[in-house]
Order: sequence, then structure tokens, then C-alpha cells
Amino acid sequence: MFHVKKMEVGDFPFAVQLANTMKWNMTVKDFELMVKLEPLGCFVQFYGNDHVGMATSVCFGKVGWFGTFVVKEDFRGEGAGSILIKHAIDYLKNKGVETIGLYAYPHLVKFYESFGFEPDTDFLVLQGKAAFHASQKLLKAAKKQDIPELIELDRRCFGADRRKLLEPLLLNKGKLCYVSTENKEITGCAVAKVYDKMAEVGPLICKANLVKASVMLLKTILSRLNGLNVFIYIPKKEVQLLNILHKAGLKEEFQVVRMFMGPPVAKNCIYTAESLERG
Repeated sequence: MFHVKKMEVGDFPFAVQLANTMKWNMTVKDFELMVKLEPLGCFVQFYGNDHVGMATSVCFGKVGWFGTFVVKEDFRGEGAGSILIKHAIDYLKNKGVETIGLYAYPHLVKFYESFGFEPDTDFLVLQGKAAFHASQKLLKAAKKQDIPELIELDRRCFGADRRKLLEPLLLNKGKLCYVSTENKEITGCAVAKVYDKMAEVGPLICKANLVKASVMLLKTILSRLNGLNVFIYIPKKEVQLLNILHKAGLKEEFQVVRMFMGPPVAKNCIYTAESLERG
């Protein structure tokens, strides 16, 4: 009999091992962060006494995000995944969420559609050792006093207040953040989380009509990541940014589809995801 419990510290090794059967390169720190952000919104699934699946979710007010989700291969097709997804959806709706987002592999789009999710935008996941040297003046790093304005910019673009995620991220010493400005107003930003030998770029946010600014943001952040294995999650339609990433040595790993249950919340702006787990 399948049953679901909230994820505890003792479940982290299982969650990491299961996630990495999908080649997601996750660590215990990833699940520590998710549980810190949403203590009751991360789940493990059991069949009897055996771990068989896990899922994470996070609530940003009226918007929720369904993140890391995987069931052991031996239990797929037996209803385990549906039970786990319904459990997470019920949790988010009980929190008052009106829209739930997720990133789906293309072959799972119809599966998620059966729960009420609808496709929105195709994203590409790119990875590679960065090799980019800028030949022009770069943008300035964000300052601590810029954080409230950056969070507001993200809210206008993402469609919800992600303060609980972004504030600790932007205060973290292991991050890079650069901003574009116009008439002393911040019009865009690019963030990278830097680890030992890898970096995750995102979010990159810029007003929709400021393509040149978004290009400068990407060039600036890439110039600081030379030699690192870089990941980024970017809409397929952002051709100019993709050209820069390809020139910097990044290649497409796989494609996902952003989907929403409820009214789509993403606004008209240039946007790369913070992560696949949190939107």
C-alpha cells in the first residue's frame, strides 16, 4: 500500500540517490534548501516500509511550484506517481495557492495535462564549461541596498513574491548578481549560484523591450564563470541569448515545458528560470 509522509532529514540520502538516477546532479544541500523553504511541502512516498518516491513543492503566496518529482522505476505505471502528485497539489491548494507551475519533460506533458496542467512555454536546459571573455564594458554588481528593488522586479516578472527564496540567495556570499539600470532604475538582473566547480545561472530577468540589456547581463555573468560547469534554464524563444550561450561553450542537454494549473502568472519579460524546482 502506498503512503506519503513529509520529508525529514533522514530521507535526504534516499532523495539524492533517487534524483540522481535521473542525472540531475543534486546534493543533500538541494533538499536542505527545499525543506527550509517549505518544511511541510516536501514529501517521500513509501510502499510498506520501503522508500519508492519523492516530490518537492514550494508556496509563494497565491503561486505554488511543483519541483523535484521521481518514483522508482519498478513502481512506475502502478499509480504511485499520481498519488504523490495529488498529495502535493492538495497541499498547495490548502495553502491558498491559485496557480501551480512546473517544468515537465515533453513525454510527460499529457500525464500532467490529466491533472489539469496546461503547456505554456518551451525551455531548454543548457550545460557546459564556460569559455567567455567580454570585449566591452560590463555591468556593475548589485549592492545589498538593491535587494528590495530586485525582489520587486522578480515579482513583476514571475508573478509572485519570492522573497523567502531570493533574499537569502542574494545575501549569500557564494553568489554573483549584476544589474542593468536606466535613469537610476534597475531594469534587469542576472544571478549565478557558484559552487566548487559549477554554477547555476538564474534568474536572469529583464524588461521585455530591453533585449540589449539582457544580452549585457548574460555576457557579464558568463565572463565571471570561465572554467566552471554552467547550467541555465532558458526559454527556447530567446534566440539572442541562446546564441551567446552556444558561443560560450554551453550545449543543450534536454528540453522541458513550463506548465500551469490555474491562470498563467508569467509576465511579458525576458526571463530565465531560477531553477527547475522553484520556477
